[in-house]
Amino acid sequence: MKFKVTAPNFVQEFERWIDALAIAKSLMPTCKGMFQEVRILENDELIWVYDRLHRYPQFMGAGTYKRLALRFLLETAEDEAQSGSQPKSQAEPQSEH
Repeated sequence: MKFKVTAPNFVQEFERWIDALAIAKSLMPTCKGMFQEVRILENDELIWVYDRLHRYPQFMGAGTYKRLALRFLLETAEDEAQSGSQPKSQAEPQSEH
């Protein structure tokens, strides 16, 4: 699966959803005009778009948000496993003193 982020004067491809999403969010301030957009495409199909007409980015297609949220969790868990860190919910409890 490949993700492509497009914005005014910008195009880049990513293997991971969290990388594409991070770059897309960082590009949101570059949308100055009414018809400028930041888009994420998955295998050349539009799945996420931000423009000045909407307050928040829009997920395109039924079930897209849920599928990408699950992918986000999976990629985050893989990153934590590779770095050897524990998720905060599994960290040792702090003693109260």
